[in-house]
Amino acid sequence: MSTPQIHLETLPRSIQLLLALGFVALAAFPFVGSEFYTAMVVRMMILAIFAMSLDLLQGVSGLVSLGHAAYFGLAGYVLAFITPQNEAISLYTSLPVAVGGAALAALVIGFLVVRTHGIYFIMVTMAFAQMVFFIFFDNKALGGSDGLFLNFRPDAGLIDLENKKVFYYFTLACLIAVYAFLRRLLWSPFGRALSGIRVNEHRMRALGFNTFSHKLAAFTLAGALAGLAGYLWAAQTGFVNPELMGFHMSAHAIMMVILGGMGNFAGAIVGAFSFELLLHLFKDLPDVGSFKTGKHWQMWMGLFIVALVIFAPKGILGMLSRALGGQKERKESGHD
Repeated sequence: MSTPQIHLETLPRSIQLLLALGFVALAAFPFVGSEFYTAMVVRMMILAIFAMSLDLLQGVSGLVSLGHAAYFGLAGYVLAFITPQNEAISLYTSLPVAVGGAALAALVIGFLVVRTHGIYFIMVTMAFAQMVFFIFFDNKALGGSDGLFLNFRPDAGLIDLENKKVFYYFTLACLIAVYAFLRRLLWSPFGRALSGIRVNEHRMRALGFNTFSHKLAAFTLAGALAGLAGYLWAAQTGFVNPELMGFHMSAHAIMMVILGGMGNFAGAIVGAFSFELLLHLFKDLPDVGSFKTGKHWQMWMGLFIVALVIFAPKGILGMLSRALGGQKERKESGHD
């Protein structure tokens, strides 16, 4: 079986159609959904961008990072720091600074951690993320454990981001742009080299590829995209705290990628939306006698992820692809 088939890099037409319908549904949602659910979908889209940034590392490059949330939270903090108390800061100034700050941090950390492999890479990424977390958590000048507030969303000139519907479509545009960019990157020579490194780094090095520079570039780009998601999160919520950099945020992103299916970026989007929906579903479970079922949502989520990995290792997209492909095969064979 080829590598694209293992990671579902080549999306079947049925999945492409479902994905297109999903984007159409997102575009129409503000006209039918309430303000509360519209804000919830914005958060899902931001998390989808965050998950796609991790999928570039985990699904495409084979680098499992337990500290990816550091760049997510760092960009949010940059926006909070540079936003004046009494007026909005320009989007066209703050966005490059915040994303660039996250990318620079990823470049510096990546220069050190990309030299490691396997379990050592996982542990070192987590160690650096914890260092960043405690720098902000223990420093009152950086907001401490209370975090920082933003009084204004960035000023985009003719685009009023304070308008919730406008911000919704701005986030949707970012989501589509990131997905289109990463899908193009996946099939570029750089993306094919990353896939080759994931499968057999020693062979790629023997073929003349500088695997260190490729992995460092992927690590830096993933950090920048995570920074974009963190910037949007801070702009939407108006608040940042060290928990955005915590281990649980990185773990949630990993679960999103696994849940949707790795290596194709569409899976990261599906995984982010599915994770948030399941989270709300499990939290709202009714009590059984004196047992607080919803209070133990982490346990139900964990059991669901374990079951999915066992019975559908390619994630939700892989399961859908198999189901739709099976229907197509039955129809072609005349059984339907």
